Amino acid sequence: MTKDLLKFRDEFPLLQREKIAYLDNAATSQKPQCVLDAVEKYYQEDNANPMRGLYDLSVRATETYEEARRKVAKFINASRPEEIVFTRNASESLNLVAYTYGLDNLKEGDEILVGITEHHSNFLPWRMVAEKTGAKVIYIECQEDGSISEDYFKSLLTEKTKLVALTHISNVLGREYPVKKFIELSHEAGAVFVLDICQSMPHVKIDIQDLNPDFAAFSGHKMFAPMGIGGLYGRYELLDKMSPFMRGGEMIETVNLEGQTYAEVPHKFEAGTVNVGGAKGLSAAIDFIERVGMENIAKREEELTKLALEGLMKDPHVKILGAKDAKNHHGIISFAVEGVHPHDIGEILSHDGIAIRAGHHCAQPLLAHLGVKSSARASIAFYNTEEEVERFVKSVRSLREKMGYDD
Repeated sequence: MTKDLLKFRDEFPLLQREKIAYLDNAATSQKPQCVLDAVEKYYQEDNANPMRGLYDLSVRATETYEEARRKVAKFINASRPEEIVFTRNASESLNLVAYTYGLDNLKEGDEILVGITEHHSNFLPWRMVAEKTGAKVIYIECQEDGSISEDYFKSLLTEKTKLVALTHISNVLGREYPVKKFIELSHEAGAVFVLDICQSMPHVKIDIQDLNPDFAAFSGHKMFAPMGIGGLYGRYELLDKMSPFMRGGEMIETVNLEGQTYAEVPHKFEAGTVNVGGAKGLSAAIDFIERVGMENIAKREEELTKLALEGLMKDPHVKILGAKDAKNHHGIISFAVEGVHPHDIGEILSHDGIAIRAGHHCAQPLLAHLGVKSSARASIAFYNTEEEVERFVKSVRSLREKMGYDD
């Protein structure tokens, strides 16, 4: 690792304590000390139920929470903080949109375009909407290398298309999609666009006003923040018209025996006691990312991905899913080894001190489309080292020998 980034690896306590090559970053990232300290400091010094008390401690808790909202809005260049709704994770964010926008606005005969590339969290909610409203799901297929062409995408849009759901970067293939153009085409067709930015937010700079989706969902735990905090970006005019997702707690303005009125956006979507500690950790994670520099992160991950890909592709028994160049992987490499089940790959690599993921990666339709039931997946973060990548490649290339093959 280059000297200027090596110092940041030292800020991750688990990486110093555990003698493993952690290559499961697409599932969740490790947490730097500054994030751990921020969460601990909040609970030690500012913990109170926010938005409910007029005493100083509660006021400080409220300000901590709202400052995190402002931080996220600035980080993705939202037009106003109110366009950020805090949730537990991206799955909750996407379900929020499905239940409060999808069920209220789609009807029988409408069409929903959904990428076959999607994580189940951006797949199943739209199936639910279709089942309950009579709308029809149309699948956006990808090529073997994971790509989706503009002409093909455009051919799927009709006057019946009312919503499009697609990921920015695939959690299986690492492929980045030209979503800015897809969003533009969808809007021209009169459709709302729901974007999954879970895998892009930690790796590439997001300018949400430039991309211009109607909704975008993310999880904090993939970008060095704690688990249990995520968010939904939504265009204010859409959020303002939508019904609440859950009811109770601080999402109301008034309640009487005849009815109720709801709090303003975004609070009407944040029922109950909110996760201020998680929001504080997310705020600290954003500060950390900006300190490292998104360009530095992207460059480093591309270098390590190229090293891994070149090593794996020297073995004729290793099949890479998706593209064969590092630029189209964003640190994510899903692969298969001839004659070795992905679960065996994961288990053997674990014995070698290497942590990867094996299975369907919550994207079974994509794997089926690619002709495989499951795969192994290594996912790289900027804090990984050349030595870890080389050790991973060496372990993969020894798998068939360890399984008793004589080649």
